[in-house]
This record gives sequence, structure tokens and C-alpha cells, in this order.
Amino acid sequence: METALTRLTGVRHPLVQTGMGWVSGPRLVSATANAGALGILASATMTTDGLREAIREVKSRTEAPFGVNLRADAADAGDRVRILVEEGVRIASFALAPAPELITELKEAGVVVIPTVGARRHAEKVAAWGADAVIVQGAEGGGHTGQVATTVLLPQVVDAVRIPVVAAGGFFDGRGLVAALAYGAAGVAMGTRFLLTSDSTVPDAVKARYLAATVTDVTVTTAVDGLPHRMLRTDLVAALERSGRARALTRAVRHASGFRRLSGLTWRQLIRDGLTTKHGKSLTWPQVLLSANTPMLLKSAMVDGRTDAGVMAAGQVTGVIEDLPSCAELVERVMTQAEGIAGALGARSNL
Repeated sequence: METALTRLTGVRHPLVQTGMGWVSGPRLVSATANAGALGILASATMTTDGLREAIREVKSRTEAPFGVNLRADAADAGDRVRILVEEGVRIASFALAPAPELITELKEAGVVVIPTVGARRHAEKVAAWGADAVIVQGAEGGGHTGQVATTVLLPQVVDAVRIPVVAAGGFFDGRGLVAALAYGAAGVAMGTRFLLTSDSTVPDAVKARYLAATVTDVTVTTAVDGLPHRMLRTDLVAALERSGRARALTRAVRHASGFRRLSGLTWRQLIRDGLTTKHGKSLTWPQVLLSANTPMLLKSAMVDGRTDAGVMAAGQVTGVIEDLPSCAELVERVMTQAEGIAGALGARSNL
């Protein structure tokens, strides 16, 4: 199935595995790439040396195109862009709108730039700055999320920009892919669905917790870092929501210290990242400090397997996912279903 996304990136299928911190590592990314979809390596939780090593590991596992997700507001974003260029990565994605100079640097090196946005105006902005495509995440998506459903946001963005648009938030099968294409998208991006594969390194106990969840077990809370965050409803989330400000800030400082050691960042860099996060948003300083909770609480679940001590970002589709296929099986299943539906619709139109 050829679309503007497959032509732009060189992948065989218009499917994207999103860059999920602690989840989208070399094994998942390479398995996705070998299946013909676009795997995205999550770099925000890696040191710069770790990023270079991870890129080289993916390249040792696959010859197919893959991408790397970057934090556009990170203090060392420029250094990470240079690593991508030096290592020959073909696609760069961003969780926020990258600065125009970063887009220019990547494009001059022949790297495809695909930011993720949650609003029409943000899509228009990055398109004007030269982004090659955009991933649009609706409110159904896991992790940090907005308030506008994909079915409303997607057509807005498709009508507003003249670059390929990839739909994210609420997709898990071939029906969703056909629906997104009907809206004018060039493909779909999926996070939770790829997390719940046999190629994902997330511990089995955590995957079992996801599979047992219903659609009502997914909630949006601001208790983790002060921003709307879609995740599984757990006892820990309930406890965080009950915590007073003093306990929350104490916990945030402890987690910030832990993440600083893991990431190799200095306190100065962490504070600078906080200043960047605060800029342009109505965040209080306590909210900025609370943002340090996210990486470590996610690591507790996604790496350490502690469902009692970590949080589990989750799209609303969690409640309708029931199995753990390999990436190859998942991609084949989605594409077979989509092509069958598209063929049936074409046959009906000829009646």
C-alpha cells in the first residue's frame, strides 16, 4: 500500500511505531523496521553515548529505514541532531515542535523531519518551518495528551497543511488505517499496540496488566507531572492524586536526582530543560519540578516491572487489545485487514 508516507520514508507499509521512552529500544525498532513499518527509537531517556550505541545496534539488526525521536526542548538537542547525521539516520521525529534551525540542519543533511503535534496551529507552524510530514495525536493517545479527539483533529490538520499527515491516537488495526486514509492521512502511528507485542522488552507482568485492562481502566491525570497524562488507572495513580503538594515535591526532587544520574545530565541542564518546558506554557514552578517524576516512574514499570511503583502510559485502545503478536505478525494482520476493507469498499462503489 503506497502512500505519501511510504514514498517519503522508504518503508513498505504506512504504519509508524512511536518513540516511547524506555520501550522503543533497538529490539522493538528493528523488529518493526524488518516488518516493513517505520520504527522510531526513543532517545529522551538515553545519554548521548547511549543514543549512538542504540543507533548502531538497530543498524546491525536491520537494513530498513528507521527513525529517532528527540526532545525538541532538550538542552543537548543540537548534539543529538549531530549524532543522527553522523550515524546516517534517515528520519528524525520530535515530541514537540523543533526550532527552525534544527529542521534546517537536518534537512540539509538529507534527514526527513517529522514532528508530533496535538493542535492544528502547531502543524501549520512546523509545516511553515520546513517539516517534511507531521504526526497528529488526538486525545485518545497514550502519554501526554490534549483534549481534541483524533476524528476531529485529523481532518482539521489535513485541510490546513500540504505535507503528509500521519494520524495517531486510537489506532490498533486495519480498520483504523482505512479510516485514517479516508480522512486524508498518509498513514497511522501506534504506540500501545506496538508496546503490546512479543518484540517489546516491557516485562511480561506489565504486559499482562495492560491486557487485563478495560477501556474504563484508562484515565487522564495531572498528578504525575502537572500536565494531562493518559495512563492506566492503578493504586499508585490514585495515591499520587491524593498526595499533598509537599509530598509531591519531595518525591519530584528524589526522582529528578535519579534521572539526572541515569541520563548523565547536570543539575544546570535539568534546570535549563525546565525553563524551556515552562516557556510558552502556563506552568507553575512546582509543575515544572513535578515533570521529573515522569521518566523515573515510567522506568519503574517499563524496565523494572514494578506495576506497584511505576506508571503505565496507555492509549484508550488498551482496553480492546487482547494479544501479543510479533511485530511482523501485527503489521501483516493490519495490512491484510486494511487491504481487504479497501477492496470491499472499492467493489461496492462499482455496484
